[in-house]
Amino acid sequence: MNHPTTATVTQLQKAQRFQALHESGCFIVGNAWDAGSARVLAGAGFVALATSSGASAGVLGRRDGAITRDESLASARAIALACDLPVSGDLENGFGAEPEAAAETIRLAAAAGLVGGSIEDASGNAAQPLYPIEYAVRRIGAAVQAARALPFPFVLTARSENFVRNRPDLDDTIARLQAFERAGADVLMAPGLPDLDAVRRVCSALRKPFNFMAGIRGKSFTVAELRDVGVRRVSLATSLYRIAMTALADAAREVQQDGCFGYLDRALATPELNRMMRG
Repeated sequence: MNHPTTATVTQLQKAQRFQALHESGCFIVGNAWDAGSARVLAGAGFVALATSSGASAGVLGRRDGAITRDESLASARAIALACDLPVSGDLENGFGAEPEAAAETIRLAAAAGLVGGSIEDASGNAAQPLYPIEYAVRRIGAAVQAARALPFPFVLTARSENFVRNRPDLDDTIARLQAFERAGADVLMAPGLPDLDAVRRVCSALRKPFNFMAGIRGKSFTVAELRDVGVRRVSLATSLYRIAMTALADAAREVQQDGCFGYLDRALATPELNRMMRG
């Protein structure tokens, strides 16, 4: 197992590597939530990492969507500095409704060391959970312009949130993704698609790579199945963070309820964990 030692790869090199990963085949992005988890995932063999808005919020004891842009990017910076892998950011809706907010978030993400990031069309308004498509396209267009002005190839992912915002409309999802593609997005994403046929339809409707979000019980499929229907990138959302927290909760219950420490037999030994870290 190769473990990260020192961060010797430049941001340009990371960006070029991340861009190249999308050019053929299908690869998996590991979603980290802090520097330590980034190093563990790098040691496990992931070729790229991403942040997770839900995991970043959870680390601060909050729910998804309840952190500021500064807090999100501080977490992203720690992850990007932790290893030599390219890191893409879950940048939510750009932390503001105006197109310029999305553009500024891209510029700040690049300054934090990220080489990619996603902007979603969720408005944060329960009465109208998605921005109207024309306005959503303007926001993606502004983010694309900001990305193209950077001195390295920043991979901009555009997300349609229909299926995770109680708007399970596949035709509208495809229309939005196609519009985002025309606006210049490099990768398209639609979390929560219900089945492989829906994934196939989305991939067939696009020319640019599609990112499938694994992590929803009953709506996550094998990498081989996803590759066969045209997926080019798979991300894991909050699922790795949630399974880590599940292990914590299980161990805590065992200690409190049973008064024993069987979890120690399943835990990484301190020397093994230390080998994954540095400093």
